[in-house]
Amino acid sequence: MARRSRRIDRALTALAVSSVLVGAALVGAGPASGAPRARTIAPGVLYSEFDISAAKGVARAHLLTVDLRDPRVRVGLLRPKAVAARATVSRLADAQRAVAGVNGDFFDITESEHPGVAATGASDGPAIADGRPLKAAVPNGQRFGPVLPPGTSTKDVLGVGTDRTARLDRLTLSGSVSTPQGRLKLGGLNQFALPQGSIGAYTSDWGSVSRRRAMCGTDSHRAAPCGKDTYEVTIRKGRIVATATRPGSGPIPAGTTVLVGREAGARTLRGLFTGERAQVQHRLVATTSRVRYSFAVGGFPVLRHGAPLSGLDATTSAVRTAVGITDGGHRLLLLALDGGPRYRGGLTVAELAGTLRKLGATDGFNLDGGGSTTIVTRTPKARAATVRNHPSKGAQRPVPNGIGVFSTP
Repeated sequence: MARRSRRIDRALTALAVSSVLVGAALVGAGPASGAPRARTIAPGVLYSEFDISAAKGVARAHLLTVDLRDPRVRVGLLRPKAVAARATVSRLADAQRAVAGVNGDFFDITESEHPGVAATGASDGPAIADGRPLKAAVPNGQRFGPVLPPGTSTKDVLGVGTDRTARLDRLTLSGSVSTPQGRLKLGGLNQFALPQGSIGAYTSDWGSVSRRRAMCGTDSHRAAPCGKDTYEVTIRKGRIVATATRPGSGPIPAGTTVLVGREAGARTLRGLFTGERAQVQHRLVATTSRVRYSFAVGGFPVLRHGAPLSGLDATTSAVRTAVGITDGGHRLLLLALDGGPRYRGGLTVAELAGTLRKLGATDGFNLDGGGSTTIVTRTPKARAATVRNHPSKGAQRPVPNGIGVFSTP
C-alpha cells in the first residue's frame, strides 16, 4: 500500500509539473495505473482523470486545468436566471455555452425544519457574475454544508479579478438606504437568511420565490423558528411605493428593490411611509484585495500559501468538488470526484487539501460535494455538454451556481 501511495504521489506531482506547460497535453499511463493523462478540451483547457489512494479506498478524480494566461480563456459564474433557482451543471453550461464546468456553492436545499416555508435553492455565500454582485453571504450559523474550518466564514470566496488573476478572498456587504429618517444599514442582499434584527435588500436578481425564509433561524442556529416581527417596503424609482406586514413572493421588476426587515429591522422600516424618497446602494467589498472581481463564488478555503488550514476534518470521507490555484493565480485546477459505487468513499477535507497541494496548488477552496458534485466538458462544436463523473445520487442534482470555463478558438 505504501508503494502504491508513493506511486500515486509521483503521478500527481507529474501532473502538476506537466500542467504548467502552456498548450501541452499531459501524458502518462491510463488512469487504472494511477497516472493521469489529459487531453485538450479547448484552447487553454485540459481534462484528465486519475485515481487517488485514500483512507476509505480508491477515489477517482476528474480534473480541469485552466490556463488564465491564455487570452482565449476565461472563467465565470454558471447560474440560472435567478439567485433563488437551481439547474443541473450540464444545463447551465449548455445555456451559457461553456466548454467545461463544475458545481459551485452550498445552498438552501431543504426547509424541513421550517414547515410551510419553501426552500429557496439560493447559495450560502457571495456571488459575482460578469462583474456584478448578485448576492451576499448568509450568517455562518444559517449555512448549509459541513462545519467550517476554524477562522473561515460564509463570506469566503474564490474569485477571478478583472486582472485575470484568481485569488481567495472575503467579500463583505456594504450597503445602505437613504431615507428622510436617516441612513439605514443593509444587513443582506438577495439572501435566503438575514442576520437577526437586520434589513435585507431584494432585487430582480432574486427571482420569484417567497422571501419568508429570510425571517427564519438565528445567526447561530439555522433550525430556530421563523420570527413573526417582520415588515416589507418596496422602492421604485427612488420612492416608497408599497409596504406590507409580511414578506411577499413573486418576481421583482427591474429597477425595484424590496426591503425586508426582521425584529429591530422591521421596527425601523415601519417608520417609512408610501410616497417618501428612498435610495438604496450596495456593493461587495473585498477584504484582502482591492482588485475588482469579474467572478466570485462561495465555499470555504482548505489550503493557503501552500499549507493546509489547521483544524480540517480528517475523519469524514465524501465525494467532493474543489478548486486549486497555482502559477501565481494564473492557473486553476477544477477537481471533482467520481460518485460511482466503486469510488464513493471519497476524500476527507484534509485529504482534499493534501491532494490539491500535490497537484501544485498553493491555495485551495472546497465547494459543495456529495450529490452535487458534477463535472462537465463540451467540445466547441458539440451541442451539449457531457457529464464526466458519475453523480453519487445516480443523476445530476440541480444546483444554484457553478464555475464555468469559456474558451474561444
